[in-house]
Amino acid sequence: MATQQIDLPITGMTCANCARTVERTLGKAGGVQTAAVNYATERATVTFDPEQISVDQMIARVDQAGYGVAQATLELPITGMTCASCVRTVERAVQKQPGVLGVNVNLATEKASVTYLPGSVRRSDLVRAVERAGYGVLDLSGVEAPEDAERKARQAEIDRQRRLVLIGTAFTLPLFILSMARDLVMASAAGSMSGGHAMAGMEATVNPAVGWLLWNGWPFVFGLLAAPVQFILGRQYIVGAVKAARNRSTNMDTLIALGSLAAFVYSIVVLVSMAVGSTPVSEHVYFETAAVILTLITLGKLLEARAKGRTSEAIKALMGLAPRMATLLREGQEIEVQIDDVVEGDTVLVRPGERIPVDGVVIEGRSSVDESMLTGESLPVNKTVGSKLIGATVNKQGRLVMEATAVGSHTALAQIIRLVEQAQGSKAPIQRVADQVSGVFVPIVLVLATLTFIGWMVIGQVGFTAAMMHAVAVLVIACPCALGLATPTAIMVGTGKGAELGILFKNSESLEQAQRLQVVALDKTGTITRGEPSVTDVVPVNGFSSGEVLRLAASVERASEHPLGQAVVRAAQQAGESLRQPEDFNAESGRGVSGLVDGRRVLVGSARYLSEQQVDTTDFAARIEALQAQARTVAAVAVDGKLAGLIGIADTIKEGSREAVAALQEMGLEVVMITGDNAITAQAIAAEAGIQRVLSDVLPGQKADAILKLQVGARRVAMVGDGINDAPALAQADVGVAIGTGTDIAMEASDVTLMSGDLRGVTRAIRLSKATMRTIYQNLFWAFIYNIILIPVAMLGLLVPMLAAGAMAFSSVFVVTNSLRLRGSKAKLSVPDESSAKPVPSNVPA
Repeated sequence: MATQQIDLPITGMTCANCARTVERTLGKAGGVQTAAVNYATERATVTFDPEQISVDQMIARVDQAGYGVAQATLELPITGMTCASCVRTVERAVQKQPGVLGVNVNLATEKASVTYLPGSVRRSDLVRAVERAGYGVLDLSGVEAPEDAERKARQAEIDRQRRLVLIGTAFTLPLFILSMARDLVMASAAGSMSGGHAMAGMEATVNPAVGWLLWNGWPFVFGLLAAPVQFILGRQYIVGAVKAARNRSTNMDTLIALGSLAAFVYSIVVLVSMAVGSTPVSEHVYFETAAVILTLITLGKLLEARAKGRTSEAIKALMGLAPRMATLLREGQEIEVQIDDVVEGDTVLVRPGERIPVDGVVIEGRSSVDESMLTGESLPVNKTVGSKLIGATVNKQGRLVMEATAVGSHTALAQIIRLVEQAQGSKAPIQRVADQVSGVFVPIVLVLATLTFIGWMVIGQVGFTAAMMHAVAVLVIACPCALGLATPTAIMVGTGKGAELGILFKNSESLEQAQRLQVVALDKTGTITRGEPSVTDVVPVNGFSSGEVLRLAASVERASEHPLGQAVVRAAQQAGESLRQPEDFNAESGRGVSGLVDGRRVLVGSARYLSEQQVDTTDFAARIEALQAQARTVAAVAVDGKLAGLIGIADTIKEGSREAVAALQEMGLEVVMITGDNAITAQAIAAEAGIQRVLSDVLPGQKADAILKLQVGARRVAMVGDGINDAPALAQADVGVAIGTGTDIAMEASDVTLMSGDLRGVTRAIRLSKATMRTIYQNLFWAFIYNIILIPVAMLGLLVPMLAAGAMAFSSVFVVTNSLRLRGSKAKLSVPDESSAKPVPSNVPA
């Protein structure tokens, strides 16, 4: 059986080391080929052999490691069951669906309870499985869709951390204030005794009863205030440390648990010695230190969880685009159904202002559609009969009737979401350094904390208490989380931002590679040019006007199906010419057409065709050659045996191509055009686009070799093509960029897919890559420099544990917040929006 891939939403991870533990746990399982855990997205992508290991077994291994997998439960009301055999049939049918963990069908209640992995299977998939088995499921249209269990679990974690912060603050704040006040009184009393014992000082300066209370009573109150914080807030860190120890590993929880427990347990020992009346081991308790450490770090976890949630807002926004309901037309009746109930071939009605529910094609009506949320194009796109529609885009004006061609996981939106999730879940090469450091970070910190304690005891001669506090500061200041979050959070925001702009990165490696490019190779047809012929020049001769030439030629060509003839017809219609129906029409394949228009014999074709029809074109041979030198195909037009004009037809430069090329060159990139055209035609197109270097006469099968030659000297090359005929070249390039047109997106061979056909998207993609990598470098610099500077500071005794806890909490929040700045980088990614398309037609004076 072929291998399968599944995404497991992991819960309970607190740092990058947790992700490594889950990764190792899954990777060691028999039947698992690869396992990659992303701490930022909290998902494990596992490739496995289903004959050797089941999803349940993988979940069990994750549970044994001390973590969890988010699951959801759904109830289906089944119809048609009559006996226990029916129950088993339904259970088997549903259990076969990918992502289904368990099924329990009750014959008495006629309900199926399905436990599944969120995001891996839809309700409609389960319904179809039941129906294929010969049974039915009651229609629940209008009933609110089940909540996404994964999102619910994440929000529950945020709510839990918020409650813990409130509890911690309620106990820690009074504890901190009272403790500081007691310290001030004791310091004042000790000072009045000229260095004498603090207790004696208090007895001399304040009422003996008050002095006894300050010395012996308040520490017990401090202990009562600190205990809830230690056992309620600290429990999650202690449990996490125990989990790590059970897996023979260490993580952030290990450091926090050791640091807070050291201060708390030491203070308990002081209290016990005071309670039994023996000589106290110290004049001071450190309950407030333990409480402040736990409260500040829990506050940091709350802020980090909220910020991490914002890093995936782009993908959530994409998911939110899909409408929940659709209006079907059946036998003339409008029927509103859930989106999951729409199947291919259904006729769907889309009213003005509504979102298009699924992908399809227009069969009735005309309108303009806002596709900006998927393609990044700001201008609405006109749609008529035969036009393709993308699900989740907005119908702006007219009423449209469409036929559904792709539904569910096959729609363009679903593919985009899947690609973005795949990119966000992948690991960038630069992350390997951080992963390697994270793997040994905590053990190193534990060694440094031990050395700090021994050093201050032996060399510093400061005593047990002070040495312990310095060691606690080292434990608490260290922050492996910032290292673990530096790369994935920036990747998540960067790929999400790309999706907003219509730029889809296949994985994080392609996002990283794009910023290193030196050469950008552009395919001509469909990339630089529109990929369809257009009229570029109309040259009237012998007293005819340009409008007359265009009208007569188009009137004959309207009966032709040749692409060049259709280009002439479109140009005449755009110019507002009134066309006639030709009579006595005749077409000679590859040569030209003829017909009667308003009683006049009109010929349209090559100069050779007109010469064969006894029309003299020799006087205008120079003009024909001049047009051909500009990469124009020339159609000569004769009326009643006399040459009336010349029409230049070419595959015109796309709007924005010239600006895109100029922007790429301004970024220091060499731009090369690859085409199968001859050198003269290729140079003409390249000059119009502003490209200096051209590789002409390159056959489709030779494009990969052309890319290989550009890569000589270890130069990094991007290939930009339509993603269909250019697949080998896209695969050969360091970064393959496929230009799509909404639904026609080629994702397999390319590393980057542009949802729109605008070449300026290439510039945006490279700028986004540079911005994302710059953010990653900033995050890694902060994460490394923070630990490199502050750990030695703590070892030198220049940092108290409470301040260390605050700095540690801030470190992770800083990294995530810095990554979130990418969301506001639209202005920096924009390319000047100037029209570069030539007017159609442009008239050349006779």
